[in-house]
This record gives sequence, C-alpha cells and structure tokens, in this order.
Amino acid sequence: MTAESRSAKPAPAVILVGVDFGLPHFDGELLELGLLAETAGYRVAERVACKRRAPDPALFVGSGKADEIKMLAQSTGATEVLFDQALSPAQQRNLERHLGLPVNDRTLLILEIFAQRARSHEGKLQVELARLQYLSTRLVRRWSHLERQSGGIGMRGGPGETQIELDRRMISDAIKRTKDRLEKVKKQRATQRRQRERRDAFTISLVGYTNAGKSSLFNALVKARTYAADQLFATLDTTTRQLYLGEAGRTVSLSDTVGFIRDLPHGLVDAFAATLQEAAEADLLLHVVDASNPDHPEQITAVEQVLGEIGAGEIPQLLVFNKIDALDPARAPQRRLDSFEVGGRALPRLFVSAHDGTGLPELRAWLAAEVARRTAGQAPQDPGQALDYGNPSE
Repeated sequence: MTAESRSAKPAPAVILVGVDFGLPHFDGELLELGLLAETAGYRVAERVACKRRAPDPALFVGSGKADEIKMLAQSTGATEVLFDQALSPAQQRNLERHLGLPVNDRTLLILEIFAQRARSHEGKLQVELARLQYLSTRLVRRWSHLERQSGGIGMRGGPGETQIELDRRMISDAIKRTKDRLEKVKKQRATQRRQRERRDAFTISLVGYTNAGKSSLFNALVKARTYAADQLFATLDTTTRQLYLGEAGRTVSLSDTVGFIRDLPHGLVDAFAATLQEAAEADLLLHVVDASNPDHPEQITAVEQVLGEIGAGEIPQLLVFNKIDALDPARAPQRRLDSFEVGGRALPRLFVSAHDGTGLPELRAWLAAEVARRTAGQAPQDPGQALDYGNPSE
C-alpha cells in the first residue's frame, strides 16, 4: 500500500435535512445543500425533506422526524446531519443529544467552505471573523473547532464548563483583534480607491450567484488566470485587472468578487464588507447569471438582496446571462441584447458564453459605449433603446 493510498480517507457521510415552511424558494430536492456538502468534502448518504407550519422550538423538525433521521443515520452509517436552514443554539444542542451525532446547519457549512477556499490575508481574516461571530453564539465546547486540523464540521470535545468565562473572553478578544486587522485592510483599500479616483479610473465589478461563471468571464475579458471551476465558491478573494476597451480608447478597472448565495449568513456579509466594498464603490456592475440554471430568477433575487444590504442596490447594472452554450436549442435567445425586469426596473441584458466566447465582442462594445457615455456626463444607456446586435445565430 502506497503512502498516498494510506493517507486517502473516504469522505464522511452526511444526512441532509430540509423543512418546507411554505416559502417559495424551498429546495425540495436539497440540490444546493448537496452541492455545498460535496464542495466541503462530504458524501451525501440520504436526503430528508418534510413540511411544517413552523419550526419545532426544541428539535426544529419534531420528535417523530428526529427519530426517523436517527434510524436513517444508523442504517446508512452517516456521521453527521446537516440542516438547510439555520438552527438556534438550543435546537442544535437538543438535536445532537437526541440523535447522538454532530448536527450543523447551512450557515456553518458555508463558513467551512469559505475557510477552505480563502487564500489572501484579507480573505482569511474575513472568514475568521465570521466564524468567530457565529461560534460566539454556540456552545462553548465548539471553541476547539477554531483550531481543528481534521474531521467534520462539528468536532466534538472542548475545554469544559469550568472554562466558560475564559473561553468567552478568548472569543471576544479574538473578534476584537480580527476586526482591528480588517479595519487596516479597509483603510488600505480606501487608499487604493482614492488613487484610482485621482487617475479618473472607471471601475466595473463582476457580481452574481456562486458558480454563475464570473471568474470564467473575468478570465475571458482580461486574459487572466484566476482560478475558475464548476463548483460553488471557487473564488473568494477579489481580483482586479485592467481591461482595455479599444472602442472607448481607454482602460477600466475590472474586479471579480466573491459569489453570493441564497440565505447568505449575515455575519458573512458583514465580515466580507471590505471585499464587497469593491462592488459598493463600482461605477458599473456586471451581474453574471447562469442562464442554464432553471432557478436563475431566484438567484437574481438573492444577489439583489445582498447588493441592497451592502449599499450597491442603485448602482447601474448590466445583466450578463452566461452559459448560453449549455442551453437547449429551443431555449436559445432570439436577440443577443434586450432588457429584463428586476425589482420593478428594466435592466439591459446581454447573452454570452465565457466558455466559447459567444457574445464577448458585443459585451466589449456595450461596455465601451457605456463608459464613453458615462465619462461624457451622459445618463446610462436606456435598456429600451439598447443596440440590437441581431439574431445570435447570424
């Protein structure tokens, strides 16, 4: 047996649980939670979905469904249970006692992925702060999770109740130190933005739901080598490059930002404020949408909600419907450029494929025209009078 085969460990098996409270975006198949779990390195053993009018105060799903989950775990060999909704600390504690297994929710799962993917100093600080803030509301024995090197999301063990006050102080001090370090990062970014403003730079930020293809589009536009993969949260750290628009005769700054997701933990929105500030300070947003995903209207709504939370809701947008190469021919767009209503306002929409380059010349032409208009002091392009680039098949 080689060293590599000895070190290879099977992915821990988890049971996914989702509760339908009658909300329109409920994912009955738990597809997105499954992708999140696989992204974090887990194997989905079973999926459980049920309906309730309201969460059970003690066990979230009720005792009967909790017993069913316990039996499923025993029969499948699952070692952890993941809920699609946020659990209160009391519900989490009660479920763990009832099931005899670690129980975690969507929030901590997203935090786990972010912790695995952060590469820059700023990204690591932001993840650390979000995890600290989340864990500060949880059981004190989870403090050891911050130092863990292996295992599932909810490592067992900890310092014990006699250390409660000490642990609270440790977490509080760690949060303060991390906030201070992030504040320095924000000041550095503010200095960089002022320098760009003095150079009369026009800034464009790519935003969108995770796995919509933002990094692929970014690479296609600026010939960069930003990591891009067909997975959730492939890119966490903001990358900025210069994009030359020949038709406008000038260069603009293009930034690729972290992807958004439904029910993004508010702690992450706050902790990633420094990174998302690139979007809040942009002159134009390219809202990248996965046109091949049937749930793209809900994904657009989720992105718009986060943009509103960070103060970027009123920044001019171009909707870039990506991955049209993955569309069924019957669903192919008849026009490359049209308009699409979002939140009661009509936004220009352009269909592209970052994979094969379809629509990228039109995207560059649209950006050049928009930058020229804006720098000349004119209003943004009216989507109702957008240039018609003809039938995409032509």
